Amino acid sequence: MDNLKIKRFSDVDLNDPFFDSLKTDYKEFSNWFMRKADKKECAYVLYNQHSIDGFLYLKEENEIPDIEQPIYNRRILKVGTFKFNPQGTLRGQRFIKKILDIAIVMDVELIYLTIFEKYDYLIKLFREYGFYYAGTKQTMNGTECVYMRDMRHVVGDIILDYPYIHPNTNKYLLAIYPEFHTRLFPESILCNEYQDIVQDVSHSNSIHKIYISAADDACKLKRGDILIIYRTSDGQGPAHYRSVVSSICVVEEVRHISKFPTEESYLKYCSRFSVFTNTELSKFYKEKRYPYVIRFTYNIALPKRVTRKELLDNGIIRDHTRIVLHPISDDNFSEILFLSKANESFIID
Repeated sequence: MDNLKIKRFSDVDLNDPFFDSLKTDYKEFSNWFMRKADKKECAYVLYNQHSIDGFLYLKEENEIPDIEQPIYNRRILKVGTFKFNPQGTLRGQRFIKKILDIAIVMDVELIYLTIFEKYDYLIKLFREYGFYYAGTKQTMNGTECVYMRDMRHVVGDIILDYPYIHPNTNKYLLAIYPEFHTRLFPESILCNEYQDIVQDVSHSNSIHKIYISAADDACKLKRGDILIIYRTSDGQGPAHYRSVVSSICVVEEVRHISKFPTEESYLKYCSRFSVFTNTELSKFYKEKRYPYVIRFTYNIALPKRVTRKELLDNGIIRDHTRIVLHPISDDNFSEILFLSKANESFIID
């Protein structure tokens, strides 16, 4: 899937069949859409060739007066319109990440959406990432459920708090080859990589990632540990400049390949979140050369890539350091965040 594109309403075809269900559910949808077009407002749009496959409109507000328990004088992000065509590729997680990233950058206190109860798959998706039922809203179209997430409240769970990162844990540089990096982290590719090489597949879209590794220290990883993704050189120039830190992730769990009772259970666990094909995964299972299955969340795409030279110049690694899974100190982690110009709002104490 290409990165979600910001498009003006006036540049989006309201007659696309994608909008038919929204027109059915919301009698005022077409008029509302045209008003947004007149005001030159924008939304995030996902295209499948020439047709629309996803649409997300976000609006900043300071009150929610028309729900059971009204809310006033808060910084609020409303998910005004959100729909995507499910393809079994976890693209819903990609939209959720976009919503949460924007909320953090905008420093909002609350995110909310109204949704009809029949869309249980969407409700399940939002609940998984910390949204809770907050009542109902009566409209001309019927009764809608209200779901919210309080961005000022953290519960200490890496999924319910996602994409926030709790820094009081161990931290590691994890090396990933370029061809796997591009597929795993579509928002962290280098500016000279072509966007269309990122396909609409599960491992690209998902918040959750799986990487198969032979790193000796992988067995030491614990839930909540921080992984700083280190994209190794692609050979297109000096490694000092082509090897870069691109992303910050958080460990969910690590499993030894021998702990899966059957190959089928291993493939079921890995296939949707891994860059490897089932044929490759089966080979790994049989050979046991890459024994550690690391599952983690994709939390931050760093605004500025930190090169190997910068890591060396700032004493984060040494010249002879070969990075596979390399532990770093709290101070070094803070330095990487500073060098990458990362938004510190993602880090919570």
